[in-house]
Amino acid sequence: MTMNLGPMFEPFNVHNLILRNRVAMAPMTRSFSPNGVPGENVVAYYRRRAEAGIGLIITEGTTVNHPAASGYPDVPTFHGVDALAGWKKVVDAVHEGGGAIFPQLWHVGSVRKEGAAPDPSVPGYSPSGLFAPGKPSGRAMSKEDIDNVVTAFADAAQDAKALGFDGVEIHGAHGYLLDQFLWEGTNQRDDEYGGSMENRLRFVVEIVAAIRHRVGPEFPIMLRFSQWKQQDYGAKLVHSPEQLEQFLKPLVEAGVDIFHASTRRFWEPEFEGSDLNLAGWTQKLSGKPAMSVGSVGLTEDFISGTMASKQESVEQSGIDELVKRMNNHEFELIAVGRALLQDPEWLTKVKEGRLGEVDDFARKSLTKLY
Repeated sequence: MTMNLGPMFEPFNVHNLILRNRVAMAPMTRSFSPNGVPGENVVAYYRRRAEAGIGLIITEGTTVNHPAASGYPDVPTFHGVDALAGWKKVVDAVHEGGGAIFPQLWHVGSVRKEGAAPDPSVPGYSPSGLFAPGKPSGRAMSKEDIDNVVTAFADAAQDAKALGFDGVEIHGAHGYLLDQFLWEGTNQRDDEYGGSMENRLRFVVEIVAAIRHRVGPEFPIMLRFSQWKQQDYGAKLVHSPEQLEQFLKPLVEAGVDIFHASTRRFWEPEFEGSDLNLAGWTQKLSGKPAMSVGSVGLTEDFISGTMASKQESVEQSGIDELVKRMNNHEFELIAVGRALLQDPEWLTKVKEGRLGEVDDFARKSLTKLY
């Protein structure tokens, strides 16, 4: 390969965090942590990617200490002696491999269905008791509920710092709890947490500010957000650069250091009249570094390639477009998901010009941890 890969392999720093390159492992739910506790297989899974050169590992979604935070069996938690001890082993393994690591802090909101573990009697919690527009699910949160969840996120971030994590990512995307507050379709509140964009942002801003207060000024905070939702792939939080700027400003003021702008295909422009993608616009308008994501190294997006498609595999694609955008500093960081799930050595092969040796992503890879 003759193209200049320089931007991907340049160091990156924010506050006291120094990454050896600008490639991150995207968070991917794996459900291999019985009773919420990551074991030695999870430790080895993350160690392999660190040893293969990934600059930053963002863990799978790990749930905060709230009764309704989890909605799926065997996802890891980020509270309790055993789970935190498991995460300490993961942190140490990644650091030994030369990488940095953030936990992704998560609350699923009304995606949770009554009957789910760990307590089947607990319903989903959400801003208005809706899973999607016109689709009731669970209970609408009281102010006390909101305060409890804000505290749970702050507790988790404080624990992450104590365990030696290099920063935290707040999961504010894809139709889970934080995104349900941001999205007009699921936030029908008439108090200070609903209505205007400023009000719909309030819950997330309070979480960011509470985390910043707990971890201090130098510990990196990243926020993942998205336009699309699992409830509606065509949903939009904002429809113009002006609205996006209005969305980003309070989050910057609260303490976000990096924005992780989640899209299904990183090469698609976000607004008419510009080739910039969502991460590009976010970086331009916020003044903060942005991370892009979405089908890097693959020919299909996540939805088409793993959920809707009947294909057993998804072909690899070149990374010319990614390199071009990074050379233009459209965004500073790139997250890679399924390509790394399939092949822990993906980044090494890219660096050495051996993309032809990368295995095509196969859906069966989602059923095992390696």
